Amino acid sequence: MTIKNALQRRRVKWLLWFGFWTLIGLSFAFQFYISSAKAGLEVTWRQAVGYALGDWYVFALLSIPVVWLARRFDFESGHRRRSLAVHLPASLAFSLAYMVLRAGVGRFQSDASFAEAFLPLLVKTWHFNLLIYWVIVAVTFAFDYYRKYRERELRAVELEKRLAEAKLQALQMQLNPHFLFNSLHSISALVHQDAEAADRMIVRLSDLLRAALESSDTQEVSLREELGILQRYLEIEQIRFGSRLTVKMNIAPDTLDARVPNLILQPLVENAIRHGIEPRAKPGCIELRSQREGGALTLEVGDNGAGLRKDGPAKEGVGLSNTRERLQALYGESHGFELRDAPEGGLLVRLIIPFRKEAPRA
Repeated sequence: MTIKNALQRRRVKWLLWFGFWTLIGLSFAFQFYISSAKAGLEVTWRQAVGYALGDWYVFALLSIPVVWLARRFDFESGHRRRSLAVHLPASLAFSLAYMVLRAGVGRFQSDASFAEAFLPLLVKTWHFNLLIYWVIVAVTFAFDYYRKYRERELRAVELEKRLAEAKLQALQMQLNPHFLFNSLHSISALVHQDAEAADRMIVRLSDLLRAALESSDTQEVSLREELGILQRYLEIEQIRFGSRLTVKMNIAPDTLDARVPNLILQPLVENAIRHGIEPRAKPGCIELRSQREGGALTLEVGDNGAGLRKDGPAKEGVGLSNTRERLQALYGESHGFELRDAPEGGLLVRLIIPFRKEAPRA
């Protein structure tokens, strides 16, 4: 916060303080004016306002040290006796100080002497002044309690946000070595069979790692960026599988600027290759689709493999389990993620997240 902003906030605070006491004074002036008129007393509106504001502006002045005392000596557990020992004499001093100051102000509002102005105040306002003191103390406690409650609430929200970010970062760090090791395994399988192809894979892998590292601090990227990183991974796998692997992309143009979790498609495609394409000798096909449906973005990754296991529930590896956890952490209940057999055969993974556009970059 700059000095200018701090001064502006302080100025607004004092203006609100002044306005608060002015409103109280005006409300009592109105009551005094009406009651005097009903009693047949000749009191003008100007006189009523002058008397009432004279009362409450003195209270406003004296409330400043009272607020300081209330914040310095609260009644929280362990401090009650000490605080009570401070506030009891302070309330008596407050009442006496009000009568002295108000009598001084009264001398300028009438021709009475200080003693003539002070004695009626001693009789009429002594106990009322004590009540005002404790009302100021109670209101100060209430505001401070609310402020502390809000601060604790904000700290809890901030802590929860940091924990979620740390968890997402940990999941992403776990994911990067996962596809790195699989890619290195693919390279090692080719290095003695086709050195040129292995060399191309190493180049593609370096490009892939560079792109992944550049976006490692970002949890969401545009679908266009995500597809760019995915393309580098697919180039590695297409070198490995050759004509056995075909990739089709059916990407709706209006979804390219949508925000998606960083590296969310790569584990889905890797899962399709490892379980749908790799175990089979015949050519395999992977198809990626995206479309916008109202306020939701649907992403699908399908393959023409064997589909889900028929002998029991499918076991999810690191990639799919991390995908589920990241989606839950980012979107909570506002997402969908399912694996099912595609109607034409193979496995279909469908991911539904809120549609939000990537903000334009300066």
